[in-house]
Amino acid sequence: MSPAAPSQAPTQADLLDFVRRTAADAELIASLPLDPEGRTWVRLDGPGGSEAWLIGWPPGSGTGWHDHAESVGAFLTAAGELKENSLAARLPSNGWKTLELEEGVDRERRLPTGKGRAFGQHHVHEVLNESSEEHAISVHAYYPPLPQIRRYSRTGPVLRLEQVERPEDWQ
Repeated sequence: MSPAAPSQAPTQADLLDFVRRTAADAELIASLPLDPEGRTWVRLDGPGGSEAWLIGWPPGSGTGWHDHAESVGAFLTAAGELKENSLAARLPSNGWKTLELEEGVDRERRLPTGKGRAFGQHHVHEVLNESSEEHAISVHAYYPPLPQIRRYSRTGPVLRLEQVERPEDWQ
């Protein structure tokens, strides 16, 4: 008996398809407990061994600048609207603490209900719920499962690595 062939790793398109289908599950979206003070989340079973999350965003909340290291990912707004600020620049993956960003690297994307995006490795962004009244809910998927999240601070063009979180920090 031969061993089973390994399943193919999910692509960015596969992850985007998963978050789109999951966000359309009204019963699942409605089941997420929402907190007026902080983000809430529930871990989901993602495709092909990926890591997936359903996340609730109270008004005025956000992630701060971060990346997902070597993981590719996708996310989609299931309710409300999110804003993504991102950098159209490939940053060195290791060995730096402070970088001065070039002009023209900033990108802004509004993601109302039903809109999402996929992204590649080392994608630096922040996600925000800018509403002053409404919660937002989103679905996220990453492959491989997140080995770490690097958190940054930003002052003008200066991006500074502040912290590296490992899975045990958010499980």
